[in-house]
Order: sequence, then C-alpha cells, then structure tokens
Amino acid sequence: MDDRVGGAGQEDQGFDTSKLLKNAARQRDERNYDDFLIIDVDSHHYETEAFREIAGYIRDPVLRNEALYQGAGSGGITSELGNYQSMAGRVTRYPGRRKEKTPVAPHRDITLMRRWMDAMGVDIACMFPTPMLNLASCQRIDVQVGLATAYNQWLCERILAEDSRLKSMLYLPLHSPSACEEIIAEFADRKGVIGFMVTAPHYASVYDNAYAKSYAALQERGLPLAFHAGFPSGDQALKLTNRFIGLHALGFPWFNMIHMTNWIINGMSERFPQLKTIWIESGLAWIPFLMQRLDNEFMMRTSDAPLLKRLPSEYMQEMFYSSQPMERVRNAKALEVTFEMINAPSQLLYSSDYPHWDMDLPSTIYDLPFLDEVAKRNILGENARKLFKLGNELSDTKLARRQARGGER
Repeated sequence: MDDRVGGAGQEDQGFDTSKLLKNAARQRDERNYDDFLIIDVDSHHYETEAFREIAGYIRDPVLRNEALYQGAGSGGITSELGNYQSMAGRVTRYPGRRKEKTPVAPHRDITLMRRWMDAMGVDIACMFPTPMLNLASCQRIDVQVGLATAYNQWLCERILAEDSRLKSMLYLPLHSPSACEEIIAEFADRKGVIGFMVTAPHYASVYDNAYAKSYAALQERGLPLAFHAGFPSGDQALKLTNRFIGLHALGFPWFNMIHMTNWIINGMSERFPQLKTIWIESGLAWIPFLMQRLDNEFMMRTSDAPLLKRLPSEYMQEMFYSSQPMERVRNAKALEVTFEMINAPSQLLYSSDYPHWDMDLPSTIYDLPFLDEVAKRNILGENARKLFKLGNELSDTKLARRQARGGER
C-alpha cells in the first residue's frame, strides 16, 4: 500500500492522517497534481463515531430512544460486520482513527476529510457512510427509514453545509419506495447534495414500478442515481466462501451485476433516458463480461427485452463507473481493452475509497501508460465535474502551493 508509514511506534508518535499519507503526498508533488482538478466520487467516513449526534436527528421519539440506548455496531440498532478490514492491525487507518486529535471546530469529520484530501491532492470528495452501507440488510424497515433520514439530515446540516469541498449522494432506503420519494423531495436542493445512492446488496427489484416516481424525480432534477457495491456476508450464495478474499472478490461486483442486468433488460434506460446511473466500488473487470454476456443473450431472445432499442452493451457504454478497485495486477492489455469498451475517457470517474484497505491513489489513473493527458484529466476530475455540474476551482491548498512556487496563473 502506497500510503503506509509503518505500524511500529505509530501510537507513540500520535496518529495523524497527514503523516500516515506522507507517501501519497510525495506522489502528489512528484506528479504535479496541483495543475489537475481531482474529484473523488467515492470516499468514506465512519458515521458511527458520531452516532449519538446522528441518532438525535431520528424523528420518531421511540426509535430515537432505542437507537441512543442500543448504540451502533455489532448488536446495536444497526450492525457492522466487524473488523474484517483492519487486517489484524496492519492497516493503522482503522484503529488509530479515533485517537487522532482535531480542533473543536470545524466538525471532526470535516477536519479528517480535509487532511486526507490535501495529502492526496483531491479537490472535491463525495463522501459516503461506512457501516450504514449494510443498513439495507436490516429486517426492520422503520430502522432503515428512520436512520437513513436522520443521517441525511445530519450530514447536510453538520458537514455539507460547512465545507464546499465536501459533497454526497444521499442514502435512499430502497425497501420503502415512499420514503425514497420523501427523502428526494426534502434533501435534493440542499447544499452539497449531488445525487442519491442505494446500496447494491439488497433484494428489492429495481425495475419495480413502485420506484418510478423516485426515478422520475431524479431525472427531472438532473441528479444521478448511484449503486454502491458491498458484500452481505449473510447472502446464501456468498456464505459458500470460507475466506474474506473470496467474499470481497465476488460480493462487490455480484450485486451490481444483478441490478444492472435488471435495469437494462427491463428497459429502465428507455423509460428514464435522462437519468444517469453510476456503478460504484465494484471494480471494472466484470463490465466487459456482462456486456458480452447480455448482448449474446439478447440477440437470441430479443422478445425477453421488448423495450430495448439497442444492444445492452450500448446502454452500458453510456453509464458511469467509479474506478476503484481497479484490477491491474498482471494483464495491462486487458485493462486497456476494458477502458475502450466502457468509453473510459468520458464515462470513468476516479475514486479512492479512502480510508479502506484497498484504496486507490490518483496515481492509479495518472500512471496508466495508455492514457493521454486529456483522458487522465477527464477521469481524475473533468467527467465528475460535468456529471455533477460542479465548478472547476482547485482547492485553496493547491493554489497556495502553486503560488509558493511561482506557478500561479
């Protein structure tokens, strides 16, 4: 991992994100990211560290008291899968995070976000929760709706309203179509809201007409819908894996593949042609497979997809994809072909997935030999800027560094 500084003595020296990411900062300077607009479309914070704050926003007083009494994490009102990502202490971002010192103001999450963004050279970041991404597996719909609404309100009022560099696609509790409609209506115009997100590990049918009003509302507002991948360990098929590496490798792309297949075959791209979809944190290697598989099936059974006017792969080429985790270990040519098949220069969005153990730094894109500078700039920031209708201002820290070296334009 490029961002490691070593675990020995870390606690004695005091945990500090800026120190932890010193190698990321070195890459930033060596590659001169100060001249690149970098937008990270998938980063995370640990909302459970502010759980009592968030629980205070739960509107149902009975549910609010239950949340405050039980707390978060394993066995609480929401569940976390445990320390699977801590890798027995080998990734110090996890256990050390709570020890990091921050000033009283701004909010702690804002300070921590700014520190890693500045170290990596990121100008704007779309932030998502972490344990709450498992909320879709909660059997209680009232908990899904109550906590999702509370989190969205807390995030808008305490975080997004305070820092224009921070954005989010707000969480939709898909198991309640009416709640999705209400959340879109209430929060779509809030500062920093650039779209809405559902977590992919769920068992709702995305083509159900119950969601039509929500999709239409997003389309009318020009806000994208993101499917954020994950891996529910309780899934019957995934239970057959006996190691985390198998669960992680299969789980993340699997549910996005299911929902994209249903989305395409049921003609959702024709029914909502202006609604942009984004497929997040499931890597890229599965996309060529699904393109070829669906095209082949469609050509043999076009009657099963009567709403389609084009090949499934053609709809997929107009969708957006986040880059992380980008499979690039051995076959560089396979990755290059994947970029060609998904029209990466216009459809791929850089994402770090920080602070998770498999995060990707901007160099993951910047160092690809088959990309020209225009494509690198598009993927690292310009595609997201256009999609989310953002400004192109570089961060103050970048501008200050440029000015210090006499490069202000």
